[in-house]
Amino acid sequence: MGRTREAGCVAAGVVIGAGACYCVYRLAWRRDESEKIWDEDDEDDEEESSDIAETGVQTGKGANAGVGAAARLQGDSKARTEVAVELKSGPDVKVEAHSWAQSGGGLEAKAKALFSTLKEQASTKAGKGARLGTISGTRTLAPSLPCPGGRGGGCHPTRSGARAGSRASRKSKGRTRAKSTRTPATAWPVRRGKFNFPYKIDDILGATDLQKVLNILERTNDPFIQEVALVTLGNNAAYSFNQNAIRELGGLPIIAKLIKTKDPIIREKAYNALNNLSVNAENQGKIKTYISQVCDDTMICRLDSAVQMAGLRLLTNMTVTNHYQHLLSYSFPDFFALLFLGNYFTKIQIMKLIINFTENPAMTRELVSCKVPSELISLFNKEWDREILLNILTLFENINDNIKNEGLASSRKEFSRSSLFFLFKESGVCVKKIKALANHNDLVVKVKVLKVLTKL
Repeated sequence: MGRTREAGCVAAGVVIGAGACYCVYRLAWRRDESEKIWDEDDEDDEEESSDIAETGVQTGKGANAGVGAAARLQGDSKARTEVAVELKSGPDVKVEAHSWAQSGGGLEAKAKALFSTLKEQASTKAGKGARLGTISGTRTLAPSLPCPGGRGGGCHPTRSGARAGSRASRKSKGRTRAKSTRTPATAWPVRRGKFNFPYKIDDILGATDLQKVLNILERTNDPFIQEVALVTLGNNAAYSFNQNAIRELGGLPIIAKLIKTKDPIIREKAYNALNNLSVNAENQGKIKTYISQVCDDTMICRLDSAVQMAGLRLLTNMTVTNHYQHLLSYSFPDFFALLFLGNYFTKIQIMKLIINFTENPAMTRELVSCKVPSELISLFNKEWDREILLNILTLFENINDNIKNEGLASSRKEFSRSSLFFLFKESGVCVKKIKALANHNDLVVKVKVLKVLTKL
């Protein structure tokens, strides 16, 4: 009875050990099978890629026996022979080890066969992975999609690149592979952002910071930087202490140089900056060098544009005093033509400019002798709003007073019928139009009309 119990225990131990060995063996075998299936999927993906040309290898699946692996040619006969020789050791060794384990040999023999199989299979897979890695295509970026620098998030590779990347990520999750000899990917282009201007456009800067802004404006050709710098200088030029500082730092020639550019936005910002600087009497002495150029550009640029309005505002500021009005006397006909053709805002600005000339008696003869369109009389119409009517009445009042003060009424023969003198003084049409405004609904306009009529 004792020997029978002992034999039963030995048999049970053998069965348990064999079962454990078999379980380990099956787990290892299934792992190899999963690796085979993974490689098949990868190779199918590589065959579908239109950008990568390589020799494909397909491995047949045998779930029960684990055999039937075969190399199939995708290239020429030489490539078929090389692939078959390289992959022969893996499946063949697996078949031999499996048959050895089935025929017996004890636990030690089975363990040796198992470790031998795993070692050969690992070496085979490592060799295959290195070979396929040299054929994979490099990842490239789609040309229409910019890639930011840094981590590469948001970058969109092309089709072949996306597949190469997805294969690499899937394989890294499945198992650890040998170091690949894949060709290095193309370097990611770094997109350059716009220049970060060191100051906010509404900051009130000191002399040191103004010098930095002027240096940036002088050295750059970037329209964006030029615009921001000009707006910054224009805002700072609204303060009297900065008007002197910008002049003393040599900023006027730097700003005035940009009125020659073809970019209308840059010209507008340059005019605005010079306009604020021209409030200062000493700055006007520097800006007078460019006043003729500004006048010509204002007359030939697009009608009612922002550039034209900015130029007219600068000319208005420059003619507030009598020192530089003579520099613009040749443009009187153009001013009156623009007064007739321009829109509401252009009319208002051009009338303010002409009123500056009418307040200087020395400019009267040149002003009234210039040719003007006869349609200018249409401005004396009650359909216009208060501001236009008040300006045109002021213009007529100043010219009428200057004609009397300068004694030009006696020399009426020297003025042509198309001149401003004939339109305002001799035709009598303006007087009739002004008398018709005496019944205007606006009280301010009515008072202005009565004041003008009393001086006739």
